[in-house]
Amino acid sequence: MIYSILRRNFISSFSKNLRSPDESVARFPLSVLYFSTSTEKKCVSNPALYELLLQKHKFSPQVALIAASVSTQSKTPEEYDSMLSFFREIGFSKSQVEKAVKFLPQLLSSNLEKTIKPKIKVFQDMGFPRGVIAEVLSKEPKILHRSAAKALIPRLTLLKELLGSNKCVSQVLRKAQWMLSTDLRNNMLPNVELLRSCGVSMQQILTICCYAPRFFLNRPGVVRKYVDQADGLGVSRGSRVFVYVVAVIGSMPNGRWERKIQAFQDILQCSEDDILRMVRRSPQVFTVSEDKLVKVRELLVGTGKYTASCIVGWPKSVMYSVQQRYKPRIEVLEMLERRNLIRAWPHLPALCKMSNDAFCKKFVSPHLDEVGEFSWPVELAVGKGTRNSLKLHRG
Repeated sequence: MIYSILRRNFISSFSKNLRSPDESVARFPLSVLYFSTSTEKKCVSNPALYELLLQKHKFSPQVALIAASVSTQSKTPEEYDSMLSFFREIGFSKSQVEKAVKFLPQLLSSNLEKTIKPKIKVFQDMGFPRGVIAEVLSKEPKILHRSAAKALIPRLTLLKELLGSNKCVSQVLRKAQWMLSTDLRNNMLPNVELLRSCGVSMQQILTICCYAPRFFLNRPGVVRKYVDQADGLGVSRGSRVFVYVVAVIGSMPNGRWERKIQAFQDILQCSEDDILRMVRRSPQVFTVSEDKLVKVRELLVGTGKYTASCIVGWPKSVMYSVQQRYKPRIEVLEMLERRNLIRAWPHLPALCKMSNDAFCKKFVSPHLDEVGEFSWPVELAVGKGTRNSLKLHRG
């Protein structure tokens, strides 16, 4: 599916150079409490907070040290403890609280009553489940420092109006929490309206929102160009693949789309019309790298049973794993053919689409006695019955 290819990861991470503090660090004078990065040393300004996070709330030493190093002593340990306990009370797990503090150490210095609780109440009043609130805010705690009236409420309201329900909004925010920190009205809204005017269903829009959310943050004029390019490829606006063609084009700006089209044509040695048919049939295949396309082509054509035309005729073939799908099945088929146990290979769609159990039942199980000690590729054996009957190996 297109969403499994287009999705992007937006995970922030801290430097890998953070050192774990010595176990006895709390006994040192304040002047020598520090940790090192590759470029600087930061003093721990709040050893009491460090101890609270490490001992009571079981934070990792690294995260406790980060928070204690940027926090002042303007709060008492009890106030910090109240903040941390509040998050646990509203549904955050220990790891989610720690993640939020890691991403935004300044969170602990926020005013619980004036800054944090009003934002949590917005989510609660709009009917979002505890689990969704915890997941979204632990991944994007900066949302808690946004204005409730000017940012949070308008953006949540707009998402709900566009997507239709809290369930759909939750699906999107679990993948793209940062949407609540961006200008949705000037980008996402007109882009959704444009796609709707092209006949794209809200369910398709939701799919793209979940797995390629940054697409909707393009300027509306840019998305209009992607739509025009899809039109130019002869993709009907009423077809189910239209929005995916637009999204794939949008994932390859600055001439990359044109270069990808040319690369596919060169590697598969096919005509421009063949490429256009592939686009209209399976646009998601054009997110596959040229390196993988070459590997799939060489492997399939190298068997002597398939040609590049077979790939053009069934484009989804390039999306299957070379190591987990193709190589073990080809190994089995070649062995069976050498022993005259099969007359013909499956056609390419069948080779790709069959589950491991189905492949084993058709090509493996009938020949166990004749084959004897052949070491069947472990990738094929997934069903209980097949596992019990095959000698597995990890070759």
